[in-house]
Amino acid sequence: MRAPLLLRSTLLLVLVATNTLANERNQPAVRPLLLSEHLDEETHRVSVKGAVVTTLRFEKPVDPDKTKMLGWEGRLEPLAVVRNKVILEPLHDLNADEALPLLVTLVDGTEVSFLLRPPRRQEWAGADQQVDVFKDRESYAAMHSALQRALEENGTLSEENARYRKEETSEDHALAALLASGALAQTPFKAVDRFSGRDEKATVRARVFQGKGKAAVVLNIKNLAPEQPWSMTSTRLVTKDRGEERVVAIRAIFREIAPGASGVMALVVDKSAFLEDGQWTSLFLEVYQQEGFRQVLVQLDPYLVAR
Repeated sequence: MRAPLLLRSTLLLVLVATNTLANERNQPAVRPLLLSEHLDEETHRVSVKGAVVTTLRFEKPVDPDKTKMLGWEGRLEPLAVVRNKVILEPLHDLNADEALPLLVTLVDGTEVSFLLRPPRRQEWAGADQQVDVFKDRESYAAMHSALQRALEENGTLSEENARYRKEETSEDHALAALLASGALAQTPFKAVDRFSGRDEKATVRARVFQGKGKAAVVLNIKNLAPEQPWSMTSTRLVTKDRGEERVVAIRAIFREIAPGASGVMALVVDKSAFLEDGQWTSLFLEVYQQEGFRQVLVQLDPYLVAR
């Protein structure tokens, strides 16, 4: 874990490597793999991450004597087979160009080849935590798993479409877009504080603004990693004492930040977010990056909106 860098001001900016809260929010990722859909492929990719257990679950028991993995020494814990499951636990993240072959043999002689790789960039922090492998796509379990995944994907798309429609008419999102583009003069905000922080992966410069019943933060993030792009997986705004979720409007002018490059992100918070049971409260604004770490923590105090 990287050592936290703490800067104190009227606000608080922390660059800290912690994935505790992110992991609490994420449910285990289960992915079905229907072998009959991939007859032309010799191997099947499995995304793995350091210190994250990945389980391959099959319909029939696995033959441990004929299940082998190459080049795992120093990269993964020894391979474990428990009945119909193969358990993988990388000791650390694999390099972007690393690929470890795995051959799983079932007791009926069926052989399935896998390639263990780090998550693709577009997958952000998503390792495969459980892969349910089905040989017969017509089986009840396979059809049920595929249906559940389709329903989940459809629900996610519906939620995203509803969110996009709401953001199109949101005043706070419009203000965040102006701030992110540098058009401060077209907004009601004025700067009241600024400070910066740095760790081995990024530098962050923060500017804090007051507006008419609103507060805003503009983050300028520079990616210090020599090879890996920087991207944001999520943001979270919670009350300081109870940890209750609050709404925050976000606009970023980047999808991912290339090594050595910088990107700007703006966040706008309405006055109502600072009220808890009719009393003023401080807020914590958290930004999580692609590896699941909390990169930025900003404390927003009620003086920004309480007039």
